[in-house]
Order: sequence, then structure tokens, then C-alpha cells
Amino acid sequence: MADQEKKSTDKSLRLRERIALSLPVRVRCRESPSHEWVEMSRLVDVTPFGARFRLKRPTEIGRLLLLTVAMPRQLRCFDYVEDQYRVWSLVRNVKLLDALKEKGALTEVGVAFVGKRPPRSFEINPAQRYEIGTPKSGLWTLQEESTGALSEISAAEKRSETRYAIPTEVTVDVYSENGTFSHSETTVTENISPHGAAIFTALELEEGRFVRLQSKTHAADVIAVVRKRRMGADNIARLHLEFIGGEWPV
Repeated sequence: MADQEKKSTDKSLRLRERIALSLPVRVRCRESPSHEWVEMSRLVDVTPFGARFRLKRPTEIGRLLLLTVAMPRQLRCFDYVEDQYRVWSLVRNVKLLDALKEKGALTEVGVAFVGKRPPRSFEINPAQRYEIGTPKSGLWTLQEESTGALSEISAAEKRSETRYAIPTEVTVDVYSENGTFSHSETTVTENISPHGAAIFTALELEEGRFVRLQSKTHAADVIAVVRKRRMGADNIARLHLEFIGGEWPV
């Protein structure tokens, strides 16, 4: 009996061990209702429950990505006879890289496999972020994020953080479908903090889009995600940005 339990434990541990497997992987992301991108990459390592790979563009914790990969059958949880394994995956961690040193790779992403289909809420709002739920049938389940749970700073920190009403000149570069920049705009901030900013804009960007924010004056360069676009009482639009992977020097 003890031997059987040990064999079962050893098998479980082996299934969870990361396997270095450099397979080509197609990564698809819907950042917003009208914007999506596809990038070819290679796995760094993989288990039946998740994988790690690099991208030439940003993403954030809580986003859903669709991976297509010729996964070995023994590492799959469904579609055992299909040539390609198409599995929806939840971003669990993101490490920013130096693209100049890493052959253009901007991020190293770790994901958890969550199933064959996305939740209905994703179809309505692809910028929706999720948390891991209870495992089911070998895969992780999803639940919509609780308020502030996945943000770079907690809700309590947001309430206590000072927003400085400083008109700082900044340049906004918008990431395109191919990982380069499609649009740029020079504007000023309405307010700014170490973790976010509101900026005046003429750009038509939906919630969930990623941008790069730079300032020569402050020698600052951060990646940000659009959390909201709103029109002010003065009929000038604002973008509300949250910085990911770095802080603004204020």
C-alpha cells in the first residue's frame, strides 16, 4: 500500500515538474473589442498545467491568451488526437526583459492552462482580468478578478497614494498588431503618481490597450495599460493609465 502511494506521489510530482521543451507556439491575444494580435514564439518550459515563453510585446497578470502548440499527447488534458493543442491560458506572471539583450523579447510570461474555451464574460469584454479558481479535470478554473486584486498596487494603496497635478510633457507610443508602434502622441499629464497617470489625449484607445509612456525631462520610460478613456467637462479626452512593471519617478 505504501509503495502504491509513493508511486502515485512520484507520478504527480513528475507531472508538475517543468520540462524544458522549445516547441513553436502561436500566441493570440484580444486586448480590446477591436484590437488583437498574434505572435509566434517558442516555449521555454511546460507542464500539463502551464507553460513559459517570451513575447516581443507587453501583457499583464490576469489576461487570457490562446496558445496553439504541437504539444506531446502525454502533456495534454484534452484533444489528444488533434495535431495542434489549442488551450486558453491565464497570465500568472510577467517578467520585463531588456529587448536589446534578449533578441527583441520584451517579456517572459508564465501562464496556467484553463481550458478549451474562454468564459462568456471574455467575449463581452476581452480586457477582463481573471484569477485562478479551483482546479477541475486537471486544469485550472477561472473567476473574475476581485476589486484591486490583480492591480500593480492594492486598492488601499491606491486610496493613500498621492496624485500630483503636474502638467508633465510625455510621449505616448501605442503598440500595434505586429509589436511595433502604430501611433505616437506628445501630450501632457493632468495628474501623475508612481503607479499611474491621467493624460490629455486625441488618441482613440479602448480599455485594455498597451502603450509606452516616456519623458525626456524625467528620464522615464514605462509600459502602461489603458484602464479608462473619458471625456472631461472641457470636452478634452483623458486616458487613465496604470503602469506595469515599473514606477514613474515623482
